[in-house]
Amino acid sequence: MEKQPQGTDLVKLSNATLNELPEAVLRPSYNRAKLKPGIVHIGLGNFHRAHQAWYLHRLMQRGAALDWAIIGAGVRPYDAIMRDKLVAQDCLTTLIELDPSSSFAEVVGSMIDYLPIEQGNERLIERMAHPDIRIVSMTVTEGGYFIDPANKGFDPTHPDIVHDSRKPDQPKTAFGAVVAALRLRRENGSGPFTCLCCDNLQGNGDVLRQTVVSLARMSDPELADWIDLNCTFPNSMVDCIVPATGPNELALVHQLGIDDQAPVTHENFRQWVIEDNFCAGRPDLDDVGVTFTDDVHGYEAMKIRILNGGHQVISVPGEVLSVQTIADCMKHDLIGRLFTKVATEEIAPSVKPVLGTTPKDYVALIHGRFSNPQIVDTTRRVAFDGSSRHAGFLIPSIRDGLTNGTSIKGLALIEAAWARMCQGTREDGSTIEPNDPFWDELRTKANQARENPVTWLEMRQIYGDLADQPQFSDSFTKWLNVIWDEGLEKAMATYLAQ
Repeated sequence: MEKQPQGTDLVKLSNATLNELPEAVLRPSYNRAKLKPGIVHIGLGNFHRAHQAWYLHRLMQRGAALDWAIIGAGVRPYDAIMRDKLVAQDCLTTLIELDPSSSFAEVVGSMIDYLPIEQGNERLIERMAHPDIRIVSMTVTEGGYFIDPANKGFDPTHPDIVHDSRKPDQPKTAFGAVVAALRLRRENGSGPFTCLCCDNLQGNGDVLRQTVVSLARMSDPELADWIDLNCTFPNSMVDCIVPATGPNELALVHQLGIDDQAPVTHENFRQWVIEDNFCAGRPDLDDVGVTFTDDVHGYEAMKIRILNGGHQVISVPGEVLSVQTIADCMKHDLIGRLFTKVATEEIAPSVKPVLGTTPKDYVALIHGRFSNPQIVDTTRRVAFDGSSRHAGFLIPSIRDGLTNGTSIKGLALIEAAWARMCQGTREDGSTIEPNDPFWDELRTKANQARENPVTWLEMRQIYGDLADQPQFSDSFTKWLNVIWDEGLEKAMATYLAQ
């Protein structure tokens, strides 16, 4: 990636300055003033801008999809910070691809507006109700879909859901806003839109349908039936490693000569697999590499089990051992080998191949992606929200291993290491700051488990009945005792020697 000479003034990113950007930086070739909206995206973080927005940008670079521009939105007060940054630069974003062999940058222009963040979400509802919006997509994190951990169904008792059911015209949640917009569309004859989930959830479209329809049913059963019958909720699988933006990322974009307050770095890999089920049309995303298939589940199972599960396999030991980044975790003699052994011997046997890729090949692919030293993806970011990620990404592999008779010793070790992590200190004595929505409960359980390991597994909202499965609970107990008595490195070395 070409650096600007010292002392060069930075070009403030905006529509007006696109022609002033350094020659090596790609920029929109289309006239952004002529773009028309077709999508509202709720939850506009780095991943969306490096993934969905990029695919649309590639179509627009071909002169296509000019009526599918994105309008950004958020429903939480902290979304206002990102809105302020993006609106100040005409919703443009500099994407910096980081690869060990080469890197380059481009400015993406497929997003044209970002709605104000406000109580009651009036303008968001109004915008989604307009007939030009044909897709409402969202990334609101894996834990944001109001799922009852006990039965994996919809949780109608959450205070925000109760509020939205009682005041459907002034919703707090993204889902309440979607329901309110669809009510207006039914009334004014605009028809349904497609609801597209872009979060790492297995069957994510089905989960989104469950949340939206169930919430609607609490206040308007007839509307719920109309949504369920007319709207579509395609399942999808999304994949691209996108670190959080911090001082290093800002320094990279400044080296390019660009003043961008919200740049995004990403790896040289993207994948998007979607069911072709769009009730109001869609852009021709298959022309720019998106896979449309009826077998989304196969792709998402491979990715969620090996990539997302693998992220937990390495980030949890990394946190306990004070390893700062995912790439450094892979360089660590024990953690890197731990990933390969657990992914190959304990996760991959329960994963089916998909067209063109075997689980073994996918493990090798992920090993290379995790090892990319150019991607400064922090261990802390990847270890965030373990209560959702372990339940969604690792526990299914444990259950399959118990059913199929394959080893679960390494997975039990990772769960024990997570219990050690949630005690709140690293082995060097430093403090692990709260890193989960349920941190206080996790820390209490982790301290109790130091004396009685099975206490940790009694969190049935995460582990279900696994505390009652001796093959798993005995292995977990053994590893947690080793970790506390002799250290995590000793536990990992013992497992790797088996």
